[in-house]
Amino acid sequence: MQKTDILTSPSTSPALEAEAIARLDAQSLAWRGTPISPSQLKIAKPAYIAPGVGTLTPEEMAIAHQAWLYFERNWNNETGLTNSVDGYSSVTIRDQAVAIAALVSARELNIVSASEFEVKISKTLQTLASIPLYKEELPNKIYNTKTLIPINSSQSEKQEIGWSALDLGRMAIWLKIVGAKYPHLQAQTEAVWKRWRVKRLTKNGQMYGASIIHKKEEYNQEGRLGYENYAAYGLKLWDLDVNQALDYQSHTAFVNIYGQGVPYDRRNYKNSGANNYVLSEPYILDGIETGFQVLPKAYADRVLAVQEARYQATKQLTAVTEDYLDRSPYFVYNSLFVNEEPWATIADNGQKHNHLRFLSTKAAIGWYVLYNTAYTRQLFDFVQINLKSSYGWYSGFYESLHQPNKALTANNNGVILESLLYKQVGKPLTVWAGVQTLRSSGN
Repeated sequence: MQKTDILTSPSTSPALEAEAIARLDAQSLAWRGTPISPSQLKIAKPAYIAPGVGTLTPEEMAIAHQAWLYFERNWNNETGLTNSVDGYSSVTIRDQAVAIAALVSARELNIVSASEFEVKISKTLQTLASIPLYKEELPNKIYNTKTLIPINSSQSEKQEIGWSALDLGRMAIWLKIVGAKYPHLQAQTEAVWKRWRVKRLTKNGQMYGASIIHKKEEYNQEGRLGYENYAAYGLKLWDLDVNQALDYQSHTAFVNIYGQGVPYDRRNYKNSGANNYVLSEPYILDGIETGFQVLPKAYADRVLAVQEARYQATKQLTAVTEDYLDRSPYFVYNSLFVNEEPWATIADNGQKHNHLRFLSTKAAIGWYVLYNTAYTRQLFDFVQINLKSSYGWYSGFYESLHQPNKALTANNNGVILESLLYKQVGKPLTVWAGVQTLRSSGN
């Protein structure tokens, strides 16, 4: 297979093909969304375990080895930090959490030795416990991976630009996993957390982040359905009050897309000033790391089902989420639904880039590991054939351009590695590590 199946004949031009799919996408929306029955709205008890887990096939192990090549190339031994994007000396706190996940996965899959793991993880934890903090409170959103200097998003200058509760929630989960799985490292993981003024991350049961807008600090609620709940779960593990952020029903509505009732957050850009992306990744992370202890598995079922339904209608293989691009604007959110529009690909500023929508490598492999259906195996096979690079796995395959998105990133390759670790150990990773989980009594 050289490229994804398409709706029209091979002789059809890419532009006409994209127009045909765009028409079907627009027509796929029906506002009277099919809700999920109350019996399915509960958290999985016991934690969900995917079918077919317990061992990796030789081809899956080869995928893991290939993903680790990214980290071999982009790990900075002097600081223990990893470049978010290949060759660029910057990292977000979220991507550094993913790098920790990748390192743990590589150790447990015997890709790296125990001694290499110890050196790398100790250096990383030492750095996280000593990096300069935004206003001496919390980690800056972005750091130079070589100098540890806080920088801005353009990577052009030293600048404190605030913190992200969503990013720190992801880090919180992986600090807990490391501390629980490797007790000799627990003192180091706790030293990291205790140094940070983490109470600033929450207010009235919700998560808050800080940003610099027009040279002034703004302190705003963070998160929408999906990542809000996932990140809040991480903060809850460290005993922070995030009960409102954990609530997955109060702001949720359903919209039918290709006949599937997709859950989304009513708080959109128009009524709240924040985009309400519906993405694959938070549901994949919830399944792999907690066994759907954050969000009902029925939500994830619907998010995957609508992507398969789109394929059935258009013959366009679909596995969408957010990630970097190999061209401007360099990062987009490939959304199932956002701001009342289906299948929109947008940048942070809301500008649409639907021509750059791509099948996501990490989403394809994550869905495959969690569900192991005929459709997800098709996604998995496509990735293997089309998206291998010399230094890991490309981020995805552009639908309209019919070519790889050649961005190489920590998040893409890290999610691939932790997905395969989940399949190998046969348990959600917090359960496997022995993390003492907490849940608000109301959910």
